[in-house]
Amino acid sequence: MTDRMRIVALGGLGEVGMNCLALEVEGRLLVIDCGLTFPDHEPGVEVIHPDFDYLLDRTEDIEAVVLTHGHEDHIGALPFLLRDLQVPLLGPPYALALAELRLEEHGLDWPETTELQPGRRVELGPFTVTPYRVNHSLPDCLGLIIHSAAGTVVHSGDYKFDARPVDGQHFDEQRLREAGDAGVDLLLSDSTNIESPGHSGQEAPVAEAVARHLEGARGRAVVCLFASNVHRLDGVLGAAASAGRRVLPLGRSLLTHLRISTELGMLQNAPSSYVTEAEAKSVPRDQLLVLATGSQGEPGAALNRLASGRHRALKLEPGDSVLMSARIIPGRERSVTTMTETLERQGIRVTTRRDDPALHVSGHAHREEQTRLIELVRPRAFMPVHGTVGLLRRHAELARELGVPRVVTARNGQVVELDATGLRRSDEPPVVSGRIHVQRGVELSAELLRDRTRMANAGLVLLVLRLDGNGRLLSKPHVSCRGVVDELTLADLDIVRDAERAVERALRNLGKAPESETVQLAAERAVRRVFRDALGWRPLIHSLVDRADP
Repeated sequence: MTDRMRIVALGGLGEVGMNCLALEVEGRLLVIDCGLTFPDHEPGVEVIHPDFDYLLDRTEDIEAVVLTHGHEDHIGALPFLLRDLQVPLLGPPYALALAELRLEEHGLDWPETTELQPGRRVELGPFTVTPYRVNHSLPDCLGLIIHSAAGTVVHSGDYKFDARPVDGQHFDEQRLREAGDAGVDLLLSDSTNIESPGHSGQEAPVAEAVARHLEGARGRAVVCLFASNVHRLDGVLGAAASAGRRVLPLGRSLLTHLRISTELGMLQNAPSSYVTEAEAKSVPRDQLLVLATGSQGEPGAALNRLASGRHRALKLEPGDSVLMSARIIPGRERSVTTMTETLERQGIRVTTRRDDPALHVSGHAHREEQTRLIELVRPRAFMPVHGTVGLLRRHAELARELGVPRVVTARNGQVVELDATGLRRSDEPPVVSGRIHVQRGVELSAELLRDRTRMANAGLVLLVLRLDGNGRLLSKPHVSCRGVVDELTLADLDIVRDAERAVERALRNLGKAPESETVQLAAERAVRRVFRDALGWRPLIHSLVDRADP
């Protein structure tokens, strides 16, 4: 049917990050955003992106990939998708500049691109896309109004309502109101802060709060923030200039955003030059402001290296101060606390949003703003996006409370249909979706991740067997351990010797000329039982079999 839209999320529903949504009309696909996320505990994993098999199986059907803005959870997976297909890429200038950098890092050619501008309509096959301006914690952020034969869809992107935006770019409420007057069939809306009451707050007062703290700072001042928050960077640069402080930026991502935002003319307070790492030691302490990444306590980030004394360019001293102008992402509390306590033990004053709430505001709409968006758009149907299962459910409840006639929640891979009769989950089976774990550009299998996790949690036991041609032991089995328990405990419990004896007994009970695989499984089972009985847990067992020719 030409008047039906299929909606499939490959990421972003029931989880944080990996935002990627596909709309299908008349057999043509429009992909909105292509993001990644970062691991919480998976050993060695650097990034996680959606499983793109659904899109890669339909490469000829894709009209374009459209970006709403340039955060990693919306553009970071582009290299993993575009290495296998060539389709047009559309997005606001800042997002495209960041995307180009990501593709260059992966050695990929730059695809055909189109800059999106608020209010400027773009025709993409059966889709007509009109971007509209939203406020967020990054420049050039857009929502999308999408017209097709199946109806009108509004995609919120990541947004907030800021009455005093630092770049002067106000949320385009009038365009949304006009869309609502004309009739919106479906609103797809960011659910990130549904549990936060009230309003997210304005960005401009954050720079004013930083300026107040700089007035009373005696030594060096460090402001730690998300590198992508260019509006806040600009505000802090202005506060530094007012306080007569020169600026030292630390952190690769910070330097990237400073460079791109400067090239695109988005910084009003950029100094004529920054302090280099080589110059930092010669700048008087009360005349230096350090911009640093690492607000989540990341081990290799600038602030953590300053806290631990590992930074090559600068050493903080008693009397210096650190302003934490960022929220703590859930799950990072311990890392951040460890880092801030390390700083404070050295006599460095750390000020967080607990001490001064004005030091940070969110870039995502709170409940009051989410209510405002629904009331502006007045959709006939609503589907929450961008959030965990609980957040999606609570956002759906809000839409129902506000009288939206049809509300549907979905998970990644589920097919949702929109037509003249309304919005509903399809009876079709889910499409392929999932999480692809990547290290150094290489996809890691689920089996490999399970082994890594078991090694990390329980350690590794290595078993070496030397067999003759008939599958009998030529010498005693050898068992060694890594990361299980310390050597003294091993010796005290005599686990290794017990395991080797258990292997010998297990192999004596096998029939004549057993297969190597049979020997291996029996030996591993014996070792596993010994360690389980002695310790209460089972390490990962890996065996090596050397079998002589018969």
